[in-house]
Amino acid sequence: MENRILGLHHITAIAGMAKQNLDFYTNVLGLRLLKKTVNFDDPGTYHFYFGDEKGSAGTILTFFPHEGARRGSAGTGMATNIAYAVPEGSFDFWIERFEKYNVIYNKPSEKFGEKYLTFLDPDGLKLELVIPKNTDNRTPWETDEVKANVATKGFHGVTLTLQNKEKTAQVLTDIFGYTFREQSGNRYRYATDAVDTANIIDLVELPNEARGLGGAGTNHHIAFRVKNEEVLMQFHDKIAGLGYNITNKKDRNYFYSLYFREPGGVLFEIATDNPGFGIDEPWDQLGTHLMLPPQYESRRAELEAVLPKLD
Repeated sequence: MENRILGLHHITAIAGMAKQNLDFYTNVLGLRLLKKTVNFDDPGTYHFYFGDEKGSAGTILTFFPHEGARRGSAGTGMATNIAYAVPEGSFDFWIERFEKYNVIYNKPSEKFGEKYLTFLDPDGLKLELVIPKNTDNRTPWETDEVKANVATKGFHGVTLTLQNKEKTAQVLTDIFGYTFREQSGNRYRYATDAVDTANIIDLVELPNEARGLGGAGTNHHIAFRVKNEEVLMQFHDKIAGLGYNITNKKDRNYFYSLYFREPGGVLFEIATDNPGFGIDEPWDQLGTHLMLPPQYESRRAELEAVLPKLD
């Protein structure tokens, strides 16, 4: 199993105000702030990581918050919906919580035999809570207000919206080892049996839909999980050999990764489990310090002065 794609590793999106983003995901949704660092390519911008206790692959949602960023618009060529698994019977809690915090949501519905509840974050990013067919036994992070019996377990899956799904589906099946599971209208579900959770990709085909416009409230990329660097480079060679323009290995401090754009336009990343989020902070202090990549440590005072205040 270890030389396969092991479902989702993380998903990265764009936000507007940093403090608003931080407050929503930690206070309202009850996720753990795993890491407060900066964008490697734009160190004047934060990079937040949210997830479970130790940042397990398949639970990690990350954001680049840009103060004053334009609002993006979801469309084809992008991931358009992030689904979290939650326990049976938790929807009443979440609806009450969304009402309390003025979160926009839709009434519960069902697809592929699973109940789901759609909602928007403050920037308009579309998410949903799903009660999986098969019980999700992952241990969630819990807070004083969001206890384990209602808390998000991690990703259930992600939806990609495409003008034509065929070549994207081929990447999922021929390269990543996913299989087609079922169809409902223009929604096609793919999954991998390499793992039991965070293993679903839905492809929604909208031939006449406009391309998405990146900005606050849209997804930047999705990352698939591999065990280690050896497997990562096996995928590098396989993907490059098929003619895709794939990057060299990138050191992202908490994982190593590769990037390529699949034929439908979505930016795909492949990321390793190692070394993890405990390499530069004690586990009980994750997210409490501004952690800078080594190349920016000499600029700490400058960056701390320009990064938005979070207090």
